[in-house]
Amino acid sequence: MAARKQNQGAEPSVLWERMERPAAAPRASLTPHKIAEVAVRVADAEGFAAVTMRRLATELGVAPMAAYRHVSGKDDLWALMVDRVTAEICVPEELTGWREVLRAYAVASRELLLAHPWLAQLPTPHFAPTPNRMAVAERQLAALERHDLDADTIMTAFRTVGAYVHGVGQSEVALRQYMADQGWTSGDDTRRGLAPQMMYLMGTGRYPAYQRYALQASRKDDAAWQFETGLDCVLDGIAVRLGLTP
Repeated sequence: MAARKQNQGAEPSVLWERMERPAAAPRASLTPHKIAEVAVRVADAEGFAAVTMRRLATELGVAPMAAYRHVSGKDDLWALMVDRVTAEICVPEELTGWREVLRAYAVASRELLLAHPWLAQLPTPHFAPTPNRMAVAERQLAALERHDLDADTIMTAFRTVGAYVHGVGQSEVALRQYMADQGWTSGDDTRRGLAPQMMYLMGTGRYPAYQRYALQASRKDDAAWQFETGLDCVLDGIAVRLGLTP
């Protein structure tokens, strides 16, 4: 019995459960939400690598160990940061069809990646569940649930769209960073910078399809159009494969 009572009074091990418990000191200036806000601000300005507990302590004006009373380590910190920015995703409530819901979230998620490039710089893909990420998933899964699909198929369709967004978004962020590192500010700058390599490769005659693209394409620098066109291809495939109507 003593052990059970001790466990019942123990500090919850799950970050989100700890956050939902009433604060022991309501006026405390340091909270998980404040830590997340500052961490995101630093990451947005200087990149993910700049976010350290020591840096956060300096920005927050607290002792280096103070933050550990709210986050147990880097995994908690990453989760707080991801949850904080995921709250920025806003999809109108009047959207209810599976396709319009998934499409709206996909477009908003790309915009989130571009607004917070460090999301693509996390050491590993961050799959940890957070309240706001769960809310985003819940809305999309619920839209798919209105159709006669089994649970595994619903989750696969949802994850397929997510994988497309993550892959294309990471590539776009990486290209922007590469251009910045090279001092290129436009697609024309990039093409001029890569021209020697491309001219040699095209000159070999081995890549005629790519050469036709290079000469004929008119949307090379329209990343939003490229993303949304690819997204529609993914959604079209899901619709045909699963026999879904909008």
